[in-house]
Amino acid sequence: MTFTSRQDALDIQNEMPWEAREIPATLYQMLSITTRAFPDRPAISYQLLSGPADKAVTLTWQQFHDQCCQAANLFRSLKIGEGDVVALVLPNCVEMAVAMIGGAIAGIVNPINPLLEPEQISAILRETKARVVVTLKAFPKTDIAQKAAEAVRHAPNVHTVLEIDLNRYLTPPKSWIVPLLRPRNPTGHHADLRDFNKALAAQPRSLTFNDSAGDRVAAYFHTGGTTGMPKVAQHRYSGIVYNGWIGHTLLFTEKDNVMCPLPLFHVFACHVILMACIKSGAHVVFPTPAGYRGDGVFDNFWKLCERWKISFIITVPTAVSALMQRKVDADLSTVKNAFSGSAPMPLELFNRFEAATGMTVIEGYGLTEATCLVSCNPPEGTKKVGSVGVPFPYTDVRIIKETPHGPVDCEVDEVGEICVSNPGVYAGNTYTETDKNAKLYHYGKYLRTGDLGRIDADGYLWITGRAKDLIIRGGHNIDPAEIEEALMTHPDVAMAGAIGQPDAHAGELPCAYVELVAGGTATGEELRDYCKIHVHERAAQPRHVEVLDELPKTAVGKVFKPDLRKRAITRVYNAALEEARLAARVTNVVDDKKRGLVAQVSRKGEVDDEAVGRVLGQFVGSWEWAE
Repeated sequence: MTFTSRQDALDIQNEMPWEAREIPATLYQMLSITTRAFPDRPAISYQLLSGPADKAVTLTWQQFHDQCCQAANLFRSLKIGEGDVVALVLPNCVEMAVAMIGGAIAGIVNPINPLLEPEQISAILRETKARVVVTLKAFPKTDIAQKAAEAVRHAPNVHTVLEIDLNRYLTPPKSWIVPLLRPRNPTGHHADLRDFNKALAAQPRSLTFNDSAGDRVAAYFHTGGTTGMPKVAQHRYSGIVYNGWIGHTLLFTEKDNVMCPLPLFHVFACHVILMACIKSGAHVVFPTPAGYRGDGVFDNFWKLCERWKISFIITVPTAVSALMQRKVDADLSTVKNAFSGSAPMPLELFNRFEAATGMTVIEGYGLTEATCLVSCNPPEGTKKVGSVGVPFPYTDVRIIKETPHGPVDCEVDEVGEICVSNPGVYAGNTYTETDKNAKLYHYGKYLRTGDLGRIDADGYLWITGRAKDLIIRGGHNIDPAEIEEALMTHPDVAMAGAIGQPDAHAGELPCAYVELVAGGTATGEELRDYCKIHVHERAAQPRHVEVLDELPKTAVGKVFKPDLRKRAITRVYNAALEEARLAARVTNVVDDKKRGLVAQVSRKGEVDDEAVGRVLGQFVGSWEWAE
């Protein structure tokens, strides 16, 4: 189908209601249809190491189908019914994809970011009442097995842990060395411990139970971030299949080879890429357990694309920035498109990437709460750099603002909250915790994303910031994107994150943190002077600019602003305490579920507690004495 404009999307939508389209009702149906069509074509490839000649494992669609069935049968044998949860605490590997699909066929699959702390992982396991956990066997240079074991100790519903040994992806002599370096396998939890691949091999290669009769919740995905207790979103077959249908209809065919160095525990890699490959028959390649974060991935990236004859690259702006610091040293003639998500790409970076690689960049937008996809720049139509394109067919986006008289739709180009309704939005039941769904929808079905944006006269969606990311300086709203975009025009800046730092008078003042390109020499003061010229609104000019070796990022490459806020709180509060000559300092900032970020203050000598209270009481944020 052609998708060159918003009108094309509406034409597709008007041609036939979504419910009337002949689409698979379940994930297993979608997988089975593709397997019958392309049994011998490659489905998924994976290499543990990043070298362009390193060992790789490839499954055909028939092999992938069979292993997914074996996984589903295994989970059913472990008493996983349609309402029971299989949690995956895993990096990328073939088994992760197999367990993902098998878990969603047998019950509800719950992928968990293995970078989270054990207490956060256990909190998710308790929230979802997970009964089976699939994770790694202890392996050098990773503590995932140890984290999972500690988390399971505090998750009473978990009765079985299935372990995956990554050593099978290595060749001698490295595979001989691993047993000598392998950490001691963690013990101490109450669950039965089994080998995933051995248990898988004992199962039949076709389903031993009836597939689901229709739509149901099949996945739990926790929201992004690496602090606090993440919320858990519920995903139904209908939303999962919708994302696969979009990818097949508008992006991939069975002839595409897709490079995806993003984590499968995130909706971008799972629902947008893996499901689109399952629907279309495209071949997806996952390099290293950590994807873009894996050793040597950036350095070998272009040669990996040449090795796998990649036609479609999946990326995020932070990864593009890193790639632009590497010479294009391989034949990229097969690569046509790069699909970028997670955040809008700065104009200069966009132009630099297209010029260096000859690829077409397609920017898209999605979110965990909507089972992911919302919009993208039309692959064959006008691409407005900085926008996230036009809403997909069967996706209705409205820009809504709150007024004393209730919600009101914004005018063309007026900024408000982006609200979404599509087959991926589980209206009324987005989160597992009922109270989290309160006030989450407008008009009963439009998911409030928390993103600020506007829709222009051509129907293109522009994200202008996060509602909670607004810098509010004395009641004046400042969009951090204005500061970030200005800093990104500086030749030394690779990535920037702007936030509001606490201020006793204005509430917040804008400040920024930057990561430099390799060889960059700009200082914070130089960049602050640069902003005085390039940030046109005087109130938005940052009071403080700091250069960091690396900006904190989420698993999919977004700048993680809570960590920047913690840095700013610590710096500002400690400066105030030092100026008042008080022997107390902020030693930690924690994310409290009810109070938000809370500064923890430690005594560094004899100190007047009331005086500390007066100094820190000037700021809006909370603080407490450290224990």
